[in-house]
Amino acid sequence: MDDSHLINYAKLIAKVGLNVQKGQDVMLSCGFDQPRFIHMLVKELYECGARKVFVTYNDSELTKLDIQYQNVDDLSKVETFEKDKQEYIADHYACRLFIESEDPDALKGIDFKKYSKAMQARRKVFEPIRDRYDNYVQWCIAGVPSLGWAKKVFPELDGDEAIEALRKAILEVSRAWDGDPIKNWEEHDNNLAKKKDKLNAMHLEKLVYKSKNGTDFTVHMIPDCLWAAGGEYGQTSRIYFQPNIPSEECFTSPMKGKCEGVVYSSKPLSYNSNIIEDFSIRFENGKVSEIHAKKGEEFLKELVKMDEGSAMLGECALIPFHSPINDTKLIFFSTLYDENAACHLALGCGFENLIVGYEKMTLEEVRAKGINISISHVDFMIGSEDLDVVGYDKDGNRYQIFKNGDWAF
Repeated sequence: MDDSHLINYAKLIAKVGLNVQKGQDVMLSCGFDQPRFIHMLVKELYECGARKVFVTYNDSELTKLDIQYQNVDDLSKVETFEKDKQEYIADHYACRLFIESEDPDALKGIDFKKYSKAMQARRKVFEPIRDRYDNYVQWCIAGVPSLGWAKKVFPELDGDEAIEALRKAILEVSRAWDGDPIKNWEEHDNNLAKKKDKLNAMHLEKLVYKSKNGTDFTVHMIPDCLWAAGGEYGQTSRIYFQPNIPSEECFTSPMKGKCEGVVYSSKPLSYNSNIIEDFSIRFENGKVSEIHAKKGEEFLKELVKMDEGSAMLGECALIPFHSPINDTKLIFFSTLYDENAACHLALGCGFENLIVGYEKMTLEEVRAKGINISISHVDFMIGSEDLDVVGYDKDGNRYQIFKNGDWAF
């Protein structure tokens, strides 16, 4: 692949995704898989004016060894230097950039219950610190291919060919392959904003989802909760950034504990290197009441037991069936990409920054509006070619939101 494509992608992430400004620190988390691209990206971050770029390399194989050999107490413990790093981010409002490249199968075979218990304990320590910087400053997630990931998506190709194919697919769906990626993204962001504005003007009280696969589901909205899409502003920095590259969604957080019915998955869910396929989730009184899956059912059932909020919804996202990602006909085995292929819901925590006036409220006041609280947030896809989504406002006025899988307006 021509370096110009990768350089343009790095520019897109640095200038549009993170939109790092002069004097800001950047915490960059990545794998060992694409060092040349990481060098390009760090250069672009400095060219944008970053004061310091701190790079942390992650390795799933090392994580797997930790899980295998450490006891649950040691695995759960947050060391002083780990906590200090989070404190630094909070104190300095450092930007956070995550470059995803994990092999979807990297953690296959781990003791999931042990790992889940440890992660719950660690998140309880980190959560109060993260509450001090979440929504306050820019962050972004984007992807580059690893060999394991590429072979998972393109098993019929050899290693180099698979990496090249996945790299091209990532750049295409990120609007970084043809033309000027920055201009492409600005146009796309404007189009998403128009959809979002129309949804907010409807003041929806509930959404009803129906499709021929059996989905028949009603979810209620929070009156003071906005729809969001594309870019957003950091509460402290007031800098506009794009949290996800790519992104095709208009999303909101529904009312905690107010949904009924059943939804059927339209794509596999890759969760901690476990593939969950052909599953359905039934909700009663706002909580998961029944789960069925042809593959990976035990992992889905464990997921909804992580805490009280993990069995309730934290997000409703609307994405047309004919999105650039879905049009590739690929399963990326990565939530960042697969969630943007079609409509999805998310089990777990909601988004406090979608509440009108959240910046003037305490965290407790924001959550009291109806935002779900959980240490987890797991997206699963329900969008299909015949999905209909109808919205109703408090006066009973009906709005056709989706028809046959795509936007109806």
